[in-house]
Amino acid sequence: MDELEELLGGESGSWGAVRGEDVTSTTPPPAPNSPGHQHANNSIRAQIEIIPCKVCGDKSSGVHYGVITCEGCKGFFRRSQSSVVNYQCPRNKNCIVDRVNRNRCQYCRLQKCLRLGMSRDAVKFGRMSKKQREKVEDEVRYHRAAQQRAQQVEIPDTTGITSYGDGQQTPSSTDNLHLFPSAGYAGGGGVYSPGTYGIYEGHGGGQIQYQDISTDPCGVDSTTYYPDTMHTVDTSSIMGTTIPTDPAQITELLSKTIADAHARTCLYSVEHIHTMFRKPQDLSKVMYYKDMSHEQLWLECAQKLTTVIQQIIEFAKMVPGFMKLTQDDQIVLLKAGSFELAILRMSRYYELSQNCVLYTDTLLPQEAFYTNDPNEQKLVALAFEVARGVAELKLTETELALYSACVLLSPDRPGLKGLGEIARLGQACLRALRMELERNHTMPIKGDVTVCDALLNKIPTLRELSMLHMEALAKFKRSTPHLEFPALHKELFSVDS
Repeated sequence: MDELEELLGGESGSWGAVRGEDVTSTTPPPAPNSPGHQHANNSIRAQIEIIPCKVCGDKSSGVHYGVITCEGCKGFFRRSQSSVVNYQCPRNKNCIVDRVNRNRCQYCRLQKCLRLGMSRDAVKFGRMSKKQREKVEDEVRYHRAAQQRAQQVEIPDTTGITSYGDGQQTPSSTDNLHLFPSAGYAGGGGVYSPGTYGIYEGHGGGQIQYQDISTDPCGVDSTTYYPDTMHTVDTSSIMGTTIPTDPAQITELLSKTIADAHARTCLYSVEHIHTMFRKPQDLSKVMYYKDMSHEQLWLECAQKLTTVIQQIIEFAKMVPGFMKLTQDDQIVLLKAGSFELAILRMSRYYELSQNCVLYTDTLLPQEAFYTNDPNEQKLVALAFEVARGVAELKLTETELALYSACVLLSPDRPGLKGLGEIARLGQACLRALRMELERNHTMPIKGDVTVCDALLNKIPTLRELSMLHMEALAKFKRSTPHLEFPALHKELFSVDS
């Protein structure tokens, strides 16, 4: 299977393989002698898989080392038990551990495994008491009910839209498109994503708290956690019986979902970036990049770009409706748009006062990326120009997320088949972007040009930039056929396609 197809697969097994994790399925343990017990345990095991992994929120595959986890976290915990393992946290020992971030800090991931009760000595799957079985069945019902609620939320169709026009059409009541086929239901202080993320602390307001349900000595409990009903938390948007039907409410919900997808897939927070901006520039590192050979510079940038694009693919998968498209259309959109989205993310790292971009841990000027090739010079200059232009608009993270979704869901990419679905999704994102911009940018930039106008006017320049990148890459590869680029980079930017 191709690298990009594996990334879009979305199942814990394929993601584990991409990340170098052991995803070999476990052989079911011997069943008790009683056929009744065997049937009951098999039934419980099948139901458990609807409950997300307790460690990272990915699709679970059963009870492993005493806790319901995915194959990736099962393999990670097994490897962590080696005597040579000595994980260190590079931050403050409070890293977020979820499906997107779980490989960033092995220390915090292991601590979460232990905190949840994972143990090498735990029986993998044993006899459950009636009380334990009822707990699991309650949680299964909880997740199924949440899935059903999430699947009822829809984006109203806007028929006849084939381009990014004024975006003000009145939604139709027919031919609706599901809003949350793969992403989840956002709102309140957290996000519930059925079968994917579970419930976790959100970015805006209340926190979901958990109560531990202790294990029963007669069998192995899954260290199941439930929302604690004893705490006063605002979960009405998650657990409420009413589903938004007003177009404005649906647009607001779409904004929150895409903003959350963006926040979860950015390598660094805005706060961290601004902290790095305030550090003095390390001139030795600037000279290091300036003195790099032509080949080294290309490979260095290709590796960094590939890392960013892996996060962009995760972002795309969480954009409502994207995973409902055919895989061929998903691949076309990512191949055509991933470099453009990488440039948009570059704008987050652009320090306007110094005209530098934060590259790893140091601010680099445009000149650090120059080579003697005029096409490459033009590529670098335009990339800095576009990143600076977007940074000057002072977009919020939500606005940048929605703009990225609009660029991703462009229905005019060559080779697309499901034009109607992609156009409807793109228009829904554009409506959400307009609403967000009208709320935060009330004054025009110049004359009657709004921030939204400026963003839409940048789309042709993004296309030009993408073409320049492909031309420069093709020329470089012809001159250096011996160099090996990352697999995902080769697939996305194939000079033969």
